[in-house]
Amino acid sequence: MNRVYLDFNATTPVEPEVLDAMLPYFSAEFANAASIHTPGQKARAAMETARERVAALVGARPQEIVFTSGGTESDNHAIFGVVAQPLLPALSLSNGAVPSGETGKHIITTAIEHEAVLNTCQALEKEGVSVTYLPTNRNGQIDMEELRRAIRPETVLITIMHANNELGTVQPLEEIGRLAKEADIYFHTDAVQSAGKISIDVNKLQVDLLSISGHKLYAPKGIGTLYVRGGTRLRQLLYGGHHQRGFRPGTENVAGIVGLGKAAEIARKSLVEDAQRISALRDRLQQGLLHRVPQSRHKPCFPGRRGRSPPHCSRLKGPRMFDGGGLFLRCRRAIARTHGHRSATGRSSRQPALQPRPTHHSRGHRLRLECRARRRRPTPRTLSYLSQGGHGPLLMRTPRVSRAFVVAQHAAPLALQCKQMETSSAIME
Repeated sequence: MNRVYLDFNATTPVEPEVLDAMLPYFSAEFANAASIHTPGQKARAAMETARERVAALVGARPQEIVFTSGGTESDNHAIFGVVAQPLLPALSLSNGAVPSGETGKHIITTAIEHEAVLNTCQALEKEGVSVTYLPTNRNGQIDMEELRRAIRPETVLITIMHANNELGTVQPLEEIGRLAKEADIYFHTDAVQSAGKISIDVNKLQVDLLSISGHKLYAPKGIGTLYVRGGTRLRQLLYGGHHQRGFRPGTENVAGIVGLGKAAEIARKSLVEDAQRISALRDRLQQGLLHRVPQSRHKPCFPGRRGRSPPHCSRLKGPRMFDGGGLFLRCRRAIARTHGHRSATGRSSRQPALQPRPTHHSRGHRLRLECRARRRRPTPRTLSYLSQGGHGPLLMRTPRVSRAFVVAQHAAPLALQCKQMETSSAIME
């Protein structure tokens, strides 16, 4: 059986060049970057070089980059850090609870954010912070007028993801940033699924805070960054030493930081070329599926709008074949399972209901096909693509729901042609 991994939106392998850059810092160059002796300063120099490379990827200054353990920590630090700044004192009830809205603070986010943002906002709601969850249209895009109407005098933060990991939707961050600046509100974006894949300029987008995770762009797991615009008032999340100017204490993961810096450098240099190559591969995949799958048709991510979706995302509509539960039972022995958001495991994430619900797409090597299921409150699941020895039918895992729109046949010949592709995605609904 020829197994193909297609879940690159969940994680990516470490690029060989990235691994080569990291290896010395596991053994020969093992010193603590906070030490003042020569080995320690060599480690610090490598870390600062990596900081410069990450800053160059997003158009920031090196001193605005804070290294973290990944996207979840970065999102938490951004949201808790802004809201924790003094504004109005909370009023506690006799039982210790805080009445809703009594902190005098308000956050605006969307209904399709990653759990690292959604659960953080929900935790703050329990502390009395008011949160507005903006709905989206069927393409996963927010309405700018709704955002404008949601702003209040007490709004302190707008947090909206850049590229959605399920639909491929790219939100209009430049417009949002302009609106946030006019209203004097901090603006954070989760760019975990877009950094290194599409162009980012923090000054053009006018974001104050931006989250990145290393293992989404061929760096190791356990390393990420938070961009913090100069002058942003952000309360520290952790307490300890004075590492990274007090923003994020703790002995730095030098090997991981060096790896992230190298990955950022590779991504920045190949961004335009990769986008062109991947777009061509996506179009080839799309045309092949439309030709081979009966009753399928192309469904643009954003009708009438060009350049609003990452190059690796394609949306196709196919016929109903059979229910997802039955399909999964047929395929479970051969399918590599992944479910929930990005890297979520152990339980499936539950976003607020969206009609229709998006499902995951993958920025991965080779080919990925996906299914969208219609259900009032669905549990997101990821599809995995598998070709039996390169000759069998396409096998996909679908959500266990009553109705699913699945294309599960006729794609194996196309798969053989696409085995050397990098980063193609199709969403089947």
